[in-house]
Amino acid sequence: MKQWKVYLILTGVMIVWGFNLATVKYMVEFVGPVTLTTFRILVAGISVFIILAFFRLLRWPTRVDWKYILLGSLLNVVSHHYFLSNALTLTTGTNAGLILGTGPMLTAVLVALIMRNYPSRLQWLGVVIGLAGVVLTVRVGSGPTSGMNIGDLFVFISILTQVLSYIVIANASKNLDPRLMTGYMFIIGSAVLFLISLVQEPGGIAAFAEVPPIFWFAFLFSAVLGTSVGHMLYNYSIGQAGPTKAAIFMNLNTLFSLIAAAIILNETILPGHLGGFVLIVIGVLFGSGAAEDLYAKRKKRFSTR
Repeated sequence: MKQWKVYLILTGVMIVWGFNLATVKYMVEFVGPVTLTTFRILVAGISVFIILAFFRLLRWPTRVDWKYILLGSLLNVVSHHYFLSNALTLTTGTNAGLILGTGPMLTAVLVALIMRNYPSRLQWLGVVIGLAGVVLTVRVGSGPTSGMNIGDLFVFISILTQVLSYIVIANASKNLDPRLMTGYMFIIGSAVLFLISLVQEPGGIAAFAEVPPIFWFAFLFSAVLGTSVGHMLYNYSIGQAGPTKAAIFMNLNTLFSLIAAAIILNETILPGHLGGFVLIVIGVLFGSGAAEDLYAKRKKRFSTR
């Protein structure tokens, strides 16, 4: 697949994920975070298999594939979603957005250390500019903070485990379709989360009987689009573009999270956020390597004249 198509997919995923974060924050007001995450991930897993069956992409994993699937389930599903859903009940959306914005930086560093796939200087510059945009975007008008709390720590753990899972997915994609891997990870991860919910939130399932009708629209959006389609496309993009380039687009997630917060949670977006948006876009162009690709193509075009 052409790189610009991968970048377009990643941008679309970030829009969906931005709205998904606000949607999950809304839903945890009615249902316990672990119980909600369990059934949201389960529905997402079933949706993935239905989609893959339609395109005839289903197959039984090999013994080697199962090692990646199990490790990915623990990192990408159980750890990431457990800590993030709990964090949304303990910290502000602003703090969560700021810490989630460190994903590209963590990815670049961990990929460099583990996979020895070092980004170019321009990509490193993009990471820094993008992170600066994230900081500016979430800090404008947020007021003084009360310092790090347990919710902030949970958000950091969630993004760290997710970044580690991207490295696992990138390695597994050599032999296993990341979209298929996503489905298996969701089913296994939801089973583990269900066991955790029985201990942490006994009787939590009963809360579903008291939710308002609009809750179910939010649930289906989050489970099918935000989680199933979103993760399936993102994990596929990791196999196409690599974890570092794909992670750069997570900077856009912060921006769209703020837009969603304004629409869904009635939070205010200030003019200063536009400066953050500009930095985020520049960071994505540089950090993803898109700017280098465009420059190389333009240089090649002029050299052939």
